[in-house]
Amino acid sequence: MVRVRSGLGPAAVLVGAAFLSGCGGSHGTADRPRTVVIPIEHSAFGIQEVRVAEGETVRFVLENGDPIDHEFILGDEAVQLRHERGTEPYHPPKPGEVTIPAGDTIETIVTFDPEILPGADDPLIFGCHLPGHYAYGMRGIVVVG
Repeated sequence: MVRVRSGLGPAAVLVGAAFLSGCGGSHGTADRPRTVVIPIEHSAFGIQEVRVAEGETVRFVLENGDPIDHEFILGDEAVQLRHERGTEPYHPPKPGEVTIPAGDTIETIVTFDPEILPGADDPLIFGCHLPGHYAYGMRGIVVVG
């Protein structure tokens, strides 16, 4: 589970922004979150692993290059299972749980609060739970530490 400190909104064009997948760079704060761009093409996330520090704030920018909608659900295995079994076809704007319309770019900002993170053996997972997508392999992990 993650504690979110900010909201969601359409992503602005990030001119000159560095593409960060969590390998090195400075840690994001609530005032200055680190940006991680995750492209989506052919029903796959362009990044399968993101590394973050405990307490770090990260702005995930999700770029859907597909002609179909996708979603980004961030949480532990229990969260993923709940969404895989769920019936919610679209997610209203909620940090860490967003729908990305076809051809659109959406962002969500998450703070990885060490007080409520799952144990070290329980990685956080991001996935898409539209019919068949998760089973197809549309998922990745967030390593906190």
